[in-house]
Amino acid sequence: MLKPWKVLKPWKVVLGSAAIAGCTGIPDGTQPVTGFELDRYLGQWYEIARLDHSFEEGLQCVTATYSLREDGGVRVINRGYNPEEQAWDEAEGRAYFIDDDDIGRLKVSFFGPFYGGYNILALDDDYQWALVSGPNRDYLWILSRTPDMDSELENRLRERAAELDFPTDELIDVAHDDTCPER
Repeated sequence: MLKPWKVLKPWKVVLGSAAIAGCTGIPDGTQPVTGFELDRYLGQWYEIARLDHSFEEGLQCVTATYSLREDGGVRVINRGYNPEEQAWDEAEGRAYFIDDDDIGRLKVSFFGPFYGGYNILALDDDYQWALVSGPNRDYLWILSRTPDMDSELENRLRERAAELDFPTDELIDVAHDDTCPER
């Protein structure tokens, strides 16, 4: 059973605090990808690794699904399984470009008018993997179109993140195996 109120409450704290601090930024010394094509980015992505934070704490089998909204923005559905509670958690948000629509830099909100930065720092030519940060170095995700990523590729992305001064020693791996029940 989905418990969206459990997911939304931490988002209130994180994004509410972030909004006060101007959280749609990008980490110093990083650049979003250019030549970005939203239509190619839409669809489902699997979280391979992340810096842990309260709104995803304990979640495995995490996916993010992006689709177009009628207002020109992006509908965001984040979903993950909490093995301890044996329950799926889901949060729906919306995202909009901060700069031009060919720059991989958006603002995303899961609660009211409060937005956080979503910065695509690396993306392959085929849109099969991405390295994404929040507004600072406390938020980092390695995403893939498939639930498994080649270990050599994942290591290269971790190395790239380390070059950008992210605390890669704190990245946690996200399971996408038999711990993930049918949805």
